[in-house]
Amino acid sequence: MATNQQRREAAKRKLERQLERRLEQQKRRRKIGAGVVGVAVLVVAGVVVWIVSANGADTTDTAASSSAAPPPTDVQIPTQRTALPKRATALPNPTTCDFKADAQGKAPKKVNPPDGKNVPSTGTVNVTLKSTAGDIPLTLDRALAPCAVQSFVSLAKQNFYNDTMCHRLGTEGLQMLQCGDPAATGDPANDGQGGPGYTMPDEAFPEIKYGRGILAMAKTQAPNSGGSQFFMVYGSADGLPADYSVFGSISDEGLKVLDAVAKAGIANPNPQDGTGAPTKQVKFTGVTVQ
Repeated sequence: MATNQQRREAAKRKLERQLERRLEQQKRRRKIGAGVVGVAVLVVAGVVVWIVSANGADTTDTAASSSAAPPPTDVQIPTQRTALPKRATALPNPTTCDFKADAQGKAPKKVNPPDGKNVPSTGTVNVTLKSTAGDIPLTLDRALAPCAVQSFVSLAKQNFYNDTMCHRLGTEGLQMLQCGDPAATGDPANDGQGGPGYTMPDEAFPEIKYGRGILAMAKTQAPNSGGSQFFMVYGSADGLPADYSVFGSISDEGLKVLDAVAKAGIANPNPQDGTGAPTKQVKFTGVTVQ
């Protein structure tokens, strides 16, 4: 049987162990509290950086903050195709295309202009854009825009589109992917300026409607300013006037590729119109003409 002295010593040791446990718990609480405060400081700092970048106070910070790929966006894409337009009056067959030297002289890749004489205005041409995002088969329609088809096929056969990237993606309003600038690098400040060194006549007509599956030529506001750039509409095209030459359609397989690119989002949207370089890069590795 334990003596009184032994019981007192045992109680003392028990009390000491309890005090040690309390001290350890207090230390852990202080560490956890410091960690929470540290995380809170980082979160607040991150919000401040985001606000500064969003307001364009420092372009360097904006570029740095957007280096990480943004999460996929919930892009609402219509599934119904838009029917190809038809001309009220067929064009002469053959026809003539006036390909003129570009007055601005922006030709990062040297090519020969296509022959503008005896250009057929009937029939179709099957083309496949091979890209890092997947193959995009197209059907070019000469009855819609014979000059655009003539130019596109000529550029493809001269490997003009090889190693060029699609520089502009729209996910709202006008849902399209724009490509064909040989000088595009992913910098929205400079992309969209390059061409083949020549321009082509406009071939738009009033019956044109844009929407899912439509392939059209890009241009500036000046008339007859199309060149090598084109855009592929994978969704809606709200309010787009019938000023851009439609010269073909995109296959279902190609639309699946474009849908995936659109859902991956835009890397650094332009605050004015929300378009920008796609997060999922689309770089052409080759073009086959059948």
